[in-house]
Amino acid sequence: MVRFLSLSAVFLSTSALAAPPTPAPVRAVAEIARPVDASRMKRDVERLVAFGTRHTLSSQTHPKRGIGAAVRWAEAQMKAHGLQTLQTCDTVTGRRVPTPTRVCNAVAIQRGTERPNDVVIITGHIDSRVSDVMDFTKDAPGANDDGSGTAAVLEAARVLSKHKFPGTIVYAALSGEEQGLLGGKILADYARSQGWNVIANLNNDIIGNSCGSDGVCNDKQVRVFSEGLRWQGGDELRGAVRSLGGENDSPSRNLSRFLDLLADRVPELGIDVLQIWRNDRHGRGGDHTEFLNAGYPAVRLSVAVEDYDHQHQDLRIEQNTKFGDTVDEMDFGYLAKVTKLNVAALAWLASAPPPPEPAIEGAVSTDTTISWKPIPGAWGYVARWRPTDAANWTAQSVALACASPGKIVPAAAQGAMPGPGDCGFVLRHIRVDDWMFGVSSISKEGFESPVASAVPGGAFKPWVEPAEAAK
Repeated sequence: MVRFLSLSAVFLSTSALAAPPTPAPVRAVAEIARPVDASRMKRDVERLVAFGTRHTLSSQTHPKRGIGAAVRWAEAQMKAHGLQTLQTCDTVTGRRVPTPTRVCNAVAIQRGTERPNDVVIITGHIDSRVSDVMDFTKDAPGANDDGSGTAAVLEAARVLSKHKFPGTIVYAALSGEEQGLLGGKILADYARSQGWNVIANLNNDIIGNSCGSDGVCNDKQVRVFSEGLRWQGGDELRGAVRSLGGENDSPSRNLSRFLDLLADRVPELGIDVLQIWRNDRHGRGGDHTEFLNAGYPAVRLSVAVEDYDHQHQDLRIEQNTKFGDTVDEMDFGYLAKVTKLNVAALAWLASAPPPPEPAIEGAVSTDTTISWKPIPGAWGYVARWRPTDAANWTAQSVALACASPGKIVPAAAQGAMPGPGDCGFVLRHIRVDDWMFGVSSISKEGFESPVASAVPGGAFKPWVEPAEAAK
């Protein structure tokens, strides 16, 4: 059976902002994020610091000191909000874990009311370190790195647990980041074992200071790091990307674009997104990388300017300079703004249908055909295109409302879309070689998913070799 589109609204514009969402979802997420409390997060960071050290190799059994006590406390905080909690664990060894060690994450799950298998995940790492990454005895406050990210996870759980969403939200305080992104891999493996359709991982790592070690300050922006060329898929994917494009259109890059647009749409959040188009900082890493390795869209949120004197340092004073990751070096008003962005994004993503998996045709043609399979729960779709050298989806957009199966109703300059079981249409006089194309889904309430690019590996699902997908 062929599915077709009836068009309740069509917008041809030079700005993606001309398309949905309506003001209703913008107001909704602004109101949901409003209760984020800077003073409460300060108390959470102070409590985390009070564990002395949260080094991955520190005590797992001591009631007051070490990683075990910290993970149990974080789990209890999320459980207090009525969420289902668990610890995802594995025994690991490695370059920074010389003997077999059990590494556990504190995880809470807020099940979706309509699409419980569609999952968005917020993470921050709960472990800490000092100058010597193997030193698990010294006090390692880890206030900003990454007590700030853990506090954001806990605050998001507190605020969002008071609401219901169609999709599932997972909150996770990860262990073992400083020893090799261990907690990220453990949770990504758990997501795969559960068969979750992971729409996004928002990883928050060092989000609580607004001034750098050189005195430069910026409390107006947060950096969002995203990979460009999709890593998962490896060499099998590279040939198709070389031929058809997609170097700047991975799901994570489109997730970054989504966050940038969301911050612009919801000025009440008080923060602007500075997109950094690389996976992470030079010579550094974060847990989102393990989600990327598993094929899940993931980004890292981090401060606009880092303070290197107050991360990965022994507590000390040298030449009148104070070193160490302590609470007094943080800006909790700034942390609240970054957390509000997270809360708004989680609420939005859990309310929107998953992105489609668009495909395009148009070789040796003056027209471009865009097609995609219908998405359960989607009221409609937005097709977007931009010049190949444009950063964001700002070239043109078409808003489509998708009705029940019937007959094709072409839109203005668009024509009928052939293809059994597909939604789609033809862009007349739009040549496929000169543009990048993508499609997003819209809920009945106007929540729009991130755009999925019609490129090899552009789908918001782990890439599967075509021969395997056909089986």
